[in-house]
Amino acid sequence: MKNYIQDGKTISFTPTAAVASGEAVLLGMLLVVAIAAIAENTQGEALTEGVFELPKKSTDVVAQGVDLYWDDTAKELTTTATDNTKVGKAWVAAGNPSTTVWVKINA
Repeated sequence: MKNYIQDGKTISFTPTAAVASGEAVLLGMLLVVAIAAIAENTQGEALTEGVFELPKKSTDVVAQGVDLYWDDTAKELTTTATDNTKVGKAWVAAGNPSTTVWVKINA
């Protein structure tokens, strides 16, 4: 097939600030998770699909299967849609005061 590019499970990008391995980054409307540490202004790779344990707003009560949104200012997941970007579904429930949740990104 002449028009095949890649499977789409990873993406190359160049962050403007250093990114830690496993850190979530919002690329437009796409939430990605860095495969390894990426230095500022250096191309690196990130995953575009899968289930990850990521930071969440500690006061949110998250039910399994609900939509989750990325608060790019706080760098955490939330159940609040207003001013945030929809980035996935809660894979498991997470109550208050937990600071992380399992999320299937870009689902």
